[in-house]
Amino acid sequence: MYNMNLENIKDRRVLIVGMGKSGVAAAQAMLKLGANVTIQDSKEREKTDAQLLNFLEGKNVKCYFHQLPEHVADFDMIILSPGVNPELDFIREAEADGAEIVGELEIAYRVARGTFVAITGTNGKTTTTTLVGEIFKNAGRKTHVVGNIGVAVISKALDADEDDWLITETSSFQLQTIKYFKPEISAILNLTPDHLNRHHTMEAYGETKARIFENQDSSGYCVVNYDDKLCYGLTENCKAKVVPFSRLEELDFGAFLRGDMLVIKNEAGELVELCSRNDLKIIGDHNVENALAAAAICYFAGIDKDVIAKTLTEFGGVEHRIEYSGEINGIKFYNDSKGTNVDAAVIALKAIKKNIILIAGGDGKGQSFDQLIDNFGGRVKHMLLLGRDGELIAEAADRKGFKAYSFAKDMPECVSKAFEMARPGDTVLLSPACASWDMYDNFEQRGDHFKECVARLGF
Repeated sequence: MYNMNLENIKDRRVLIVGMGKSGVAAAQAMLKLGANVTIQDSKEREKTDAQLLNFLEGKNVKCYFHQLPEHVADFDMIILSPGVNPELDFIREAEADGAEIVGELEIAYRVARGTFVAITGTNGKTTTTTLVGEIFKNAGRKTHVVGNIGVAVISKALDADEDDWLITETSSFQLQTIKYFKPEISAILNLTPDHLNRHHTMEAYGETKARIFENQDSSGYCVVNYDDKLCYGLTENCKAKVVPFSRLEELDFGAFLRGDMLVIKNEAGELVELCSRNDLKIIGDHNVENALAAAAICYFAGIDKDVIAKTLTEFGGVEHRIEYSGEINGIKFYNDSKGTNVDAAVIALKAIKKNIILIAGGDGKGQSFDQLIDNFGGRVKHMLLLGRDGELIAEAADRKGFKAYSFAKDMPECVSKAFEMARPGDTVLLSPACASWDMYDNFEQRGDHFKECVARLGF
């Protein structure tokens, strides 16, 4: 555990870049610790919550909107929100002038007294993090589920006691700005192309993900996907005890499937049976992998196998992740708005299996959509496209000879058209393979809108 000398924060000049959840939480924490706080955000002042502005300015926080502070060299520390690229010129200039550049996750780790479990990967982070949190809570441990899942880590870190556990979903953006962050248990679920507009190459993206275990030592554990060889290869120089999990192979050590049974083989070579994959409420092979990862994390955190098994069979999944959203006239609707990249959408297609009317499109983040079309495999009857990069998906479909697609101007039209063309036994699936930022504030808003549109079909 890193113990920051909190007196070192008092009166330090801190610039917080970004006024999202993590930025606001970081500002509140720094004020509580006595720092001299300034906030910068790219949006206009008028688009900022007035109550928040009144609070900040009442605390003598200087706020810069749609402009930079005049003298970035004046700051001792710059705390970046996850969406802020640390390669921006003014940040690099401040670093050259001696400012420490960190993220909210790093600061939270420095001030927290609790123990961290950190989970990353391209897909499945939120489901696995939520499931781990449920297992810890059911085991009677004081647990905070935080991070990229939507609760700023620092908002819980300051109040955490030494026996508290912070189950933390960590994105590549958050890991980009760590320095001392050291979880007791880390996990890397998978590694597929995403955020290449920020990381540029898969190698750089993987190296950033691998930072999750860079400060661990032999006293800790790193849970990693054995079936994803690119992912597993990241742990070659990991100093923590590597715990593999596999859906496809039986292992000498780690978590895996034996037949349909989820099992763990521990360090003593004992086989610990948990539950059947058929008893899981969350559907799809990817969720079997998420369950194996969660089971391994919790088992090596010392949680009883019966608590793990019971929670695995009771867990109903996470909103916006292949979320069952109703059935009308024999047509099922699933909300997978969190399918913000091609691989996530492919996972959803494989989980549903067949007779799918797919709603896709949005901000494609520079991806190729060829793999999406390649995985239709007779599963998709028709594709409805919307958003900025719908045309790019259509171009990929044309290249691959898939012609059963059409366009819609917005979500209500998509849902209405899908319902009109669907037949009993079909599934309407929102799994956009794209981010939501071109049309919505976030994927949650997009998923909620989809569910509202589905609900209106019943009237």
